[in-house]
Amino acid sequence: MAGAEEVVDAIDQADGVEYSGLVLNEEGYERLVATPLDRVNCTLAATESFNRRNGNASLDEALARVLSILERAERPTTVTISVAFGCPFEGRVDPGVVAELARQLAVSAGEVVLADTIGVATPRQVRELVERTGAAGVHLHNTRNTGFANAYAALEGGVRLFDASVGGLGGCPFAPRATGNVATEDLVYLLEGDGVETGIDLDRLIGISEWLEGLLGRELPGQVYRAGVFPSRTTPRADSAATSSSA
Repeated sequence: MAGAEEVVDAIDQADGVEYSGLVLNEEGYERLVATPLDRVNCTLAATESFNRRNGNASLDEALARVLSILERAERPTTVTISVAFGCPFEGRVDPGVVAELARQLAVSAGEVVLADTIGVATPRQVRELVERTGAAGVHLHNTRNTGFANAYAALEGGVRLFDASVGGLGGCPFAPRATGNVATEDLVYLLEGDGVETGIDLDRLIGISEWLEGLLGRELPGQVYRAGVFPSRTTPRADSAATSSSA
């Protein structure tokens, strides 16, 4: 998290956009409240091993400190439960464990998000866990090419909040072989093409991916910014969805 304040200082905050910051512990929370960010996004893992690798705490300790932050927070809050479907160190995760964590966190958190950190989930698993927990959002990685099918399953399960990253950038140093999040422009194309209003200008989003490709000097994982937009003939649905940029 080094240099996070410098990133925040460089943002030209736009009206109508909510800006959130990710915190792992109380120190991170204190750093966030010294910034103009709008939302506190706490995270903890569903397994003992990942919590120790990513946050230097046991699962019980991680839960306790997140609950403490939620109790203190004066800004809107989100809690992301990482490795909710599978852990690189412990394998498959018991849905019951995730459901119990979500139950405890939902008492104080404004939003609970389920993260498929290493991209192992399948659509049925995503929809079942979303419906079981009542999670507001999902944080998906496309590591095994199931990310967008999982997003649609989450939508059908009631989710209206999707974490995504422009061009599909991202990853995690504690998640071996994990790729970035689902590409924002690909997700927006999927949702808008099926009649779900996102409020996002897809052409401008594609332009950002093209700019990033030049800046980084490599082709990004996203598909739509390379293939282009194809005219949609769908009838708008009553649904609406929000995406948040994440890595």
